[in-house]
Amino acid sequence: MSTIRHLSRKDAIEAGALDWAAAVEDIQATIRLLRSGEAGMVAESVMPLGADPRNKAYGLPAFVGGAYDAAGLKWTVHRAEPIGDLPSISSTTVINRLSDGAPVGSVESALLTRMRTAAVSAAAIKALKTDRIGSVALVGAGAHAQTHLDMLLSLFPGLETIHLWNRTRSHLDPLLATAGQGTATRILPHADWHEALADADVVICCTSAPQPFLDKSAVRPGRLIMQIGFHEVMFETIAATDLVTVDLWGDFAEKSAKSLFQMYRAGGFSPEQVAADLPALLVDGWKPPAEASLYFSSFGLNVFDIAFAARVLARANELNIGTLLPSI
Repeated sequence: MSTIRHLSRKDAIEAGALDWAAAVEDIQATIRLLRSGEAGMVAESVMPLGADPRNKAYGLPAFVGGAYDAAGLKWTVHRAEPIGDLPSISSTTVINRLSDGAPVGSVESALLTRMRTAAVSAAAIKALKTDRIGSVALVGAGAHAQTHLDMLLSLFPGLETIHLWNRTRSHLDPLLATAGQGTATRILPHADWHEALADADVVICCTSAPQPFLDKSAVRPGRLIMQIGFHEVMFETIAATDLVTVDLWGDFAEKSAKSLFQMYRAGGFSPEQVAADLPALLVDGWKPPAEASLYFSSFGLNVFDIAFAARVLARANELNIGTLLPSI
């Protein structure tokens, strides 16, 4: 009987889902495959689940060749707020072999999504901020903020300070409780986001804010503002930066509620104004001037989800981790 393998979150972690070095290598390898035409994706299929635009279900297909040999679909249901004891995001990625179409397995993928998002941030920081960074401001206190905090502590051990801010101050407590042990990096909470950003070389926005609040006072020479979240950044802030960079520009610009794409649809930004995307950063080695103010919009590319799931499933198969299910 033919079987497929299913990995719970616990299984995925056991199979290496939290390996930051492997995660960053996945980003770099997948971008190279994307540039050569050996990886690709199509626009997500979105189904609204109510008036709040954050309530939606969506499917994201992609393929990744090379050693990944994978074609897959990430299926996600997203709620603006958790309901009961359920998480706000429920997600599963299904993988088939690209070479022959054979089913491989499935992975609970909310964790993988957060890992690939933070790994993209890490790769972008290293590419855009070639000089030493001493301070990062992390805005938000949800799951993406937690994963970005883990990433910063793991991949940037030379950081002197990580400043934290969230609209609800008490939501920072879990981050403070789990971080700061065994690290020389100071982790400082703030009551005001202006204070949190005061000396930051990099600002990482990880909120689900439906209305933008980060105004153009956040723009400074040499500072990188990264938007991971929903709609935190005002159009005036994007317009005030010297250089706008993105993970990629695609058909999703016509639908996404991310700040940059809303600005584009409102007529305030043109795709020709994008200075560089991830292929330019990671394959071509594009570098900005040292004193330029920078903005990076991370849409979140489903091609990375497929690469991550394929890598973790392959490792799980080697170690016999997970649950085998009949496929026919």
